Amino acid sequence: MKQLLIERRRYYDSVFLMRISRQLEELPEVVHAVVAMGTPANLLALGRVGFALDDERDSIGPEDLIIGLEVLSDTALSEAETQLHRLLAASSSEDTVPHGVLRPLTLSEALEGDSEIDLALVSVPGAYAAREARSALRRGLHVMLFSDNVSVDDEIALKDEATKRGLLMMGPDCGTAILAGVPLGFANAIRRGSIGIVGASGTGIQEISCLVHRFGGGLSHAIGTGGRDLSARVGGRMSVLGIQALAADPDTQVLVLVSKTPDAAVGERVIDALRSSGKPSVVHFVAGEAVDSDGAVTAAESLEDAARLACKKAGVPVPELMAEPSLPRRARTSEQCAIRGLFCGGTLAQESWSVLHRMGLVVRSNVSAVAALRIRAGDEPSGHIIWDLGDDEFTVGRPHPMIEPALRDRAVEAAADDRHVGVVLVDCVIGYGADQDPAGSLADAATRARRRARDEGRDLLVIASVTGTDQDPQRRDEQARTLSDAGVVVAPSNASAARAAVAASAPQPGGCGV
Repeated sequence: MKQLLIERRRYYDSVFLMRISRQLEELPEVVHAVVAMGTPANLLALGRVGFALDDERDSIGPEDLIIGLEVLSDTALSEAETQLHRLLAASSSEDTVPHGVLRPLTLSEALEGDSEIDLALVSVPGAYAAREARSALRRGLHVMLFSDNVSVDDEIALKDEATKRGLLMMGPDCGTAILAGVPLGFANAIRRGSIGIVGASGTGIQEISCLVHRFGGGLSHAIGTGGRDLSARVGGRMSVLGIQALAADPDTQVLVLVSKTPDAAVGERVIDALRSSGKPSVVHFVAGEAVDSDGAVTAAESLEDAARLACKKAGVPVPELMAEPSLPRRARTSEQCAIRGLFCGGTLAQESWSVLHRMGLVVRSNVSAVAALRIRAGDEPSGHIIWDLGDDEFTVGRPHPMIEPALRDRAVEAAADDRHVGVVLVDCVIGYGADQDPAGSLADAATRARRRARDEGRDLLVIASVTGTDQDPQRRDEQARTLSDAGVVVAPSNASAARAAVAASAPQPGGCGV
């Protein structure tokens, strides 16, 4: 049975609510639990998983708490509701801030407590996010707007105000930045250096910055802009301002621009800004049209290539190619030709789709740049498939898989039940904000998946890349070793992992074609 509860005007942090959802699903006879704020995206996703909202939809606002419970008995429902209220009550009384640490309730209190604050990170419901961001800008603060569900009109107005004041307005829905060596949101521990990144892509920034670090280079800053910045309406406002800020920064000698596919005219505008910067620059539009290189701006073929080119322009000696992973000999069946990509990082998923697409494979994905190949949660396509499991359709009421990888780990195991799948392609993203040991749970899932396939006479190959550095809390070398010890092939980059998947899935004589 399914039960929908609504609690009016009760706001909680989304990560906290995702944790509660997971705890409720651990109760006996609870099939599915969603605890989330009543944003339009969450309401839409709840409807897709079968919770009827027709009568209440118009009255629910983003400040309302919505709870969807699917249980097997009345007793389970009662126990789930009791546990829900216990967990919500505990959040109100629990004080986890150490004694003496400033915990302001307003921006004014924060500035009174520390006059040197120059940046505000805003993470409140979208209905209030623009107001808080505007208040911070008018107090002379740079803003990282983590919140989503902010209108495009508000985004444009905020970025125009920031530009007028000479301030950064990163977001909305900006998850990654590194300013003067300080990681914000989902970011990694990167050595300081002379390379500056502007990115409308969180995991794109992470992959490039981590590879720069591993090549021996370093970052001055990485400025996130929010994923819509290079859309036709927003017009690259913050990308242009970010480029100009890095151009004026004496510690930045090389610029990198990364984004998912931009609007064509906006893409030209930001490339013109790179040309005008007076500094050597690299650009990569993931899954976008090829960009012509010229004397000032060099186009990269992948995130890996962008990091390599940036390091070379910064005078860091780097190898022309990273060593491709060695693929083990295996006895796959003639049917096992399909690749199943299961990703936590949206940009990493789209880059993998692009690599496979350019190598001649027909690949369906929820991040496909080809409309005819685009799929969505609930579809059951065949052949080569890549899923971005961090998409809103998968994460309503659940932690993002970079925070809690259980969703992706279950999908890895499920892939073993498809007799056509020969390769499972995955990412493993570490760093601040990420799960404490994503490789550990992924290794366990890969082991179970390979065992299930082997029990049915099939040999399943799992190929992964690890986005991170050895200075991250999880340590990249330890994460990679955990995966290797479990029989997972670890590639040096996301693009390399995708190329390895193509090589491993090549049809055998007399085998299938996908």
